[in-house]
Amino acid sequence: MMDRMSRRPVEITPDLLLRAYRAGLFPMAESRAGRRLYWLDPELRGILPLDGFHLPRRLRRTVLSDAFTVTADADFPAVIAGCAAPAPGREDSWINPEIERLFTELHRMGLAHSIEVWGGGELLGGLYGVALGGAFFGESMFSRARDVSKVALVHLVARLRLGGFTLLDTQFITEHLAQFGTIEIPRAEYKRRLAEALDAPARWLTAPEGLEDAIRTLRG
Repeated sequence: MMDRMSRRPVEITPDLLLRAYRAGLFPMAESRAGRRLYWLDPELRGILPLDGFHLPRRLRRTVLSDAFTVTADADFPAVIAGCAAPAPGREDSWINPEIERLFTELHRMGLAHSIEVWGGGELLGGLYGVALGGAFFGESMFSRARDVSKVALVHLVARLRLGGFTLLDTQFITEHLAQFGTIEIPRAEYKRRLAEALDAPARWLTAPEGLEDAIRTLRG
């Protein structure tokens, strides 16, 4: 990140990152090897309404089965590394080492969180993001087996609903996210909802009671 006036590198700290999120901005690198970070503030913002989440029946059966073990905050560094790693159809990544460092520090501060999905003792996928007030900023997800990232998303939504969150920011809308009810809203509307969510008395729940019941209440 460069200072526009001096062209000197501006140090990105966890505090600066948090201020950016509160203002509606988020960072990305040009590539995995890229050294510079850029602030994004898209005209249309993707959000997943927590009260409008669509859970397909087949996926509901998978989530409620014993096919996977799901945890939260059990291995944040492994999740962000998995999101940054090359995958079929995604040979490069916007997650560079600087982003890994910053978000791992936010995790140590109790503000960045991960959902892990395990099978056979191995990490098969997951997602991570930042929680501020009643807003959760979803950053990235990865999957090494069928349905794994979807299972992680269902568990995230159930936790957020139990914890009193009001906004799940997906940044952009993709075909993968659209099937669950993700929509796009104008920048001004997003920032209005963000301001309200930041004041909400929400709480991140790592191991909440009633999680399975909360998943069952998600509509199909």
